[in-house]
Amino acid sequence: MNAIGAGRGLAGTALALLLSALAASAAEPIKIGCSMALTGGVAAIGKQVLAGLQVWRDDVNAKGGLLGRPVELVFYDDQSNPANVPPIYTKLIDVDHVDLLIGPYATNMVAPAIPVIMQHNMTTIGILANAANSKFHYQRYFSMLPTGPEPEKAFSTGFFEIAMQHKADLKTVAIVGADAEFAQNAIAGARENLKGLPFTVVFDRNYPPQTTDYAPIMRAVQAANPDILYVAAYPPDSVGIVRAANEIGLKPKLFGGTFIGLIITAVKVQLGPLMDGIVNNEVFLPTKSLNFPGLAEFLKKYQAIAAKESIDPLGYATPPFGYAAGQILEQAVADTKSLDQDKLASYMHSHTFHTITGDIAFGKDGEWAKTRTFFTQFQNVAANDLEQFRDTSHEVIVWPDSLKTGTLIYPYSAAKK
Repeated sequence: MNAIGAGRGLAGTALALLLSALAASAAEPIKIGCSMALTGGVAAIGKQVLAGLQVWRDDVNAKGGLLGRPVELVFYDDQSNPANVPPIYTKLIDVDHVDLLIGPYATNMVAPAIPVIMQHNMTTIGILANAANSKFHYQRYFSMLPTGPEPEKAFSTGFFEIAMQHKADLKTVAIVGADAEFAQNAIAGARENLKGLPFTVVFDRNYPPQTTDYAPIMRAVQAANPDILYVAAYPPDSVGIVRAANEIGLKPKLFGGTFIGLIITAVKVQLGPLMDGIVNNEVFLPTKSLNFPGLAEFLKKYQAIAAKESIDPLGYATPPFGYAAGQILEQAVADTKSLDQDKLASYMHSHTFHTITGDIAFGKDGEWAKTRTFFTQFQNVAANDLEQFRDTSHEVIVWPDSLKTGTLIYPYSAAKK
């Protein structure tokens, strides 16, 4: 081919690529709908999850979208209010005519969404929802939470296995949690885990989600004088309980549970050394054993957005799960070449997905087929210092052994400065 012919060939190729790109951009977008807590009690995490989804949307569109069509996110603020969720999902499906669903975020919001999604025979991936499908058993629901096949128990299994390592010194347990869907699921699991263990429950109490003064609850715990205190709490109550426990000098030998607030960087900075010694269920940290392909690139993109949006500056815990939920939909749609809800759900039940949070396969009720829960302990935390949390050296994984990055400081009082 002469130079003129070669030039024409290159020009033709470039024109074809341009026309293909223009056709894709002109195509009707694939609309993915969700509600997200952008205000209210769990908004700090909801905003992070949405940012993770938005990074995925931008990445998938940069690759040409799905099925040759751009991806568009359609989302509404549920205000952290479960009552707002059913009408939002009804609108997404019946008015916005979304093609796919994700979410919502949080157990309290996912549970009321499932009946609406079931009525419309849609598929969804609930974000960080604990055992939300355990009563519905809906075949098109999938969970983006690493609790595995026993989701209720997983939020305390490791905690009580740690307790068993010190069983000669521990006899009694107190259980405290919010009277809300997530906390009650976690507490039900804790009670189940305690069956057969050599510990006696001496205190078991719920508190209203609207509680603002936690000192009376902590004083009641103190009066019961438990060796172990297990707590299940959302972000606002996490802060209140930790502060109240420190103010009254509460010193069980083992203190922790599933404080959702303590996975938020701003809360960690705010509480600082008040967290020392607490053993907490954490959902994700970028440690060496959890540094999956694509994670570092995602965190770089997320943190650039976080700086502009004034959201969690690190994004270690929950944003990767928003991105991973998008990756799962992406793989299912691409491989089935379809938006058919039956085909997508069948594919998701039968395949393993490669995500920035690791490989994920789904089992019963759409939960992860294998658990990957772990517990951390806050150690030697300084006051008002964000940078100390970048390398996770002040929040070390103490269970399970396969993921450990540090050694438990026991008892709880030994970790206090």
